[in-house]
Amino acid sequence: MTGTEVAALHELRGSTGATAVVSEHAASLRRLTVDGVELVRGTLDEQPPLGAGMVLVPWPNRVEEGRWPLDGRMQQLELTEPELGNANHGLLTDTRYAPVAASPDGVTLAAAVDGGDGYPFELDTSVEYRLVGPGIRVTHRITNRSDRPAPVAIGAHPYLRLGDSPVGELVLTIEADRALDLDERHIPRGSFDVAGTQFDLRRGRSVADAVPHACYTALRTYDGLVMHRLRAPDSREVQLWADEVFAYAQVYVTPEFPGAEGGAIAVEPMTAPPNALRSGEGLRWLEPGETWTASWGIRLV
Repeated sequence: MTGTEVAALHELRGSTGATAVVSEHAASLRRLTVDGVELVRGTLDEQPPLGAGMVLVPWPNRVEEGRWPLDGRMQQLELTEPELGNANHGLLTDTRYAPVAASPDGVTLAAAVDGGDGYPFELDTSVEYRLVGPGIRVTHRITNRSDRPAPVAIGAHPYLRLGDSPVGELVLTIEADRALDLDERHIPRGSFDVAGTQFDLRRGRSVADAVPHACYTALRTYDGLVMHRLRAPDSREVQLWADEVFAYAQVYVTPEFPGAEGGAIAVEPMTAPPNALRSGEGLRWLEPGETWTASWGIRLV
């Protein structure tokens, strides 16, 4: 984006009491309310804080040193997390997406990856936000415009909330049997069984007691979906569901989210783990002309 470009906001209104605001900046989800209950944290400012609501393509999370092998040669990505020496969150976090379809309850935004240093592939990407029942459905589409197979993965960065409930009082459930062993740069060095550890969120754990920076896999599925849940003391619950291809979930608890007294929690659905370009794990190799579609969503229960 240039200094003269301003990313527009798209206000959505559903027929069942749900409303949302989506920004063209990184196709980011800025607000979601159901019956007046706010389900995500974000702002309407041009730059979303701490990646709030952003779409993460063509890879989510980190690439160690920004380096990864392709056809026997090392590719070098820009280090967008220089303090840890990583390339972080893909290539479109500073991109203004263009609206290509809109209705009162939905919007579709599109952006291209045009190849270049570190990722020599061309992609067409789009994101459709659609209010459905007591929540929102998000559908990603990626088409490979290159003349050879392209490695891709998808992620998103929503910060979940339940109205004004303090984040530390919420109970987080992620039905994952394994967690990744992340080093000091948040790069995985293997995985382990969560049983008997603080990482075990299968039966729910207070956010205040959860590991603040963790990545989970071996997710249990229900009718082809994975399900992550935050429950308030009054039994209200916000659910983040995703197609089973979102086989990884990143959890990030921070005390520094602007305007969020007591902190905030991101629950990030990802189709590949951190460092996927380098390890190859979880990557989808799209053939020339092939389109990949995957969905996730948030709802109030």
